[in-house]
Amino acid sequence: MSATPVDQPTESSGQYPYTRGISSDPGVWTMGQYAGFGTAAETNARFRSLLEQGLTGFSVALDLPTQMGLDSDNPFAAGEVGKVGVAIDSLADIEVLMEGIELDKISQVRTTANSIGYIWAAMFEVLAEKRGVDPNKFGMFIQNDVLKEYFARGTQIFPAPAGLKLSVDVIEHVATNIPRWVPLAMSGYHIRESGSSAMQEIAFTFSDARAYLDQAIERGMSVDDVAPTVFTFLSSNMEFMPEVAKFRAARRVWAKLMRETYGSKDPRSEQLRIFAFTAGSSLTAQQPLNNVVRTSIEALAAAMGGCQTMHVCAFDEALGVPTEAAATLALRTQQIVAFETGVTDLVDPLGGSELLERLTDELEAEVMIEMDKIADLGGALACIESGYFATRLSDSAFETATAIDTGKQKVVGVNSFVSDTAEFEVFTIDQESEARQIEALLHTKEKRDQSQVTHTLEGLSTAAHEGINIVPAVVLAVKAYATVGEITDVLREVYGKWEPTSNF
Repeated sequence: MSATPVDQPTESSGQYPYTRGISSDPGVWTMGQYAGFGTAAETNARFRSLLEQGLTGFSVALDLPTQMGLDSDNPFAAGEVGKVGVAIDSLADIEVLMEGIELDKISQVRTTANSIGYIWAAMFEVLAEKRGVDPNKFGMFIQNDVLKEYFARGTQIFPAPAGLKLSVDVIEHVATNIPRWVPLAMSGYHIRESGSSAMQEIAFTFSDARAYLDQAIERGMSVDDVAPTVFTFLSSNMEFMPEVAKFRAARRVWAKLMRETYGSKDPRSEQLRIFAFTAGSSLTAQQPLNNVVRTSIEALAAAMGGCQTMHVCAFDEALGVPTEAAATLALRTQQIVAFETGVTDLVDPLGGSELLERLTDELEAEVMIEMDKIADLGGALACIESGYFATRLSDSAFETATAIDTGKQKVVGVNSFVSDTAEFEVFTIDQESEARQIEALLHTKEKRDQSQVTHTLEGLSTAAHEGINIVPAVVLAVKAYATVGEITDVLREVYGKWEPTSNF
């Protein structure tokens, strides 16, 4: 029996619903690498080295205390300072982090700041002001997608409604005042890394996005004020053709959502910009050099799927923070894919493939069914609070783990073709980094005008109690060198702390 004929793509690239790409010009994506460890000075050295190697943008990995709104001298931060990212306690650290890096010479500075997106935005706005640089002259990329933290990642601080409110504060402030910045990267990556399917990655991500858009519109903004400023942040996994189809289906679903549900008039609202990040979950500590092959395949899928920004994982990330050599090789992987394969000569180079078109159509249909179900359950916030998202992710992750454990899903070096793993140099963080960071924090507190800090924090408390946008008040606090922990503590007093609940 012959296969059912599949409709060939009718629209050209750069045309609604943008299945084949948001532009008719293939171009080359922004190349970035994710890095951060120890102190701001140590991370600055790594970024400057990578910039010399041809990096065009970079992502700042923040340590867990920073992401959780804790200063480095907080007892709960002990042992975690600078471990999985760089410690940022105040504007003083940002000044060191960006020393010698010209803001208007880089295309993007990205970060995982989600629960503290408002502080991150304020820090770079103040840094630009202090340097006399128009913040619209460089690209700031703030992930700021707090909703996925509650079910896929775990660095939430406040109750979900308050977290949503603060994320929308950033969206409103940036869209109004610094339109070149990205105030939201709808983050499917962490959903996928938590065990979701490709369908769930898109459906859950866009359902979260609807919550942000709906609240922004309730404040008087239009969809065309917000949608052109946002990115989506998606994983690029090992299943090559399904992943290419995923990027295409995501663009199509987003375009239709913007036009048919939100009534967008600006074509930029419908043109989904994608930051693709190769899958950390596909990396193995066993035979880690195999990860070079994995990330190369994933990078090629992202390129053929039409991403605007890309990060390639270093082969040794399953062992710890990447070494400089491994991070450089990951950058070289992007450069080889971009400049030696010819894939950037065409937009949607696999378009028209019967398999790819069928996979795209099928995934679009599955995503729409799931998004309708989420809407019927009350939307993203309701699905977070009921435990629906978390339960679906847990079930999907269990299925994948079982498939690997039983050998149904092959992972070379783990459950097939197993051999002894050679010893590799593993990057180690200087054990004195934490002490140096705490010493620097105490020095900042001694130098600053404490009366000004107190005054600005009182202003922040007032803004939070009044329910207005808190970003301008955070800007003033940051300028006075108030710390991440001090700012977050003020907001905890107003909003309370997140407490897990699950009724699903």
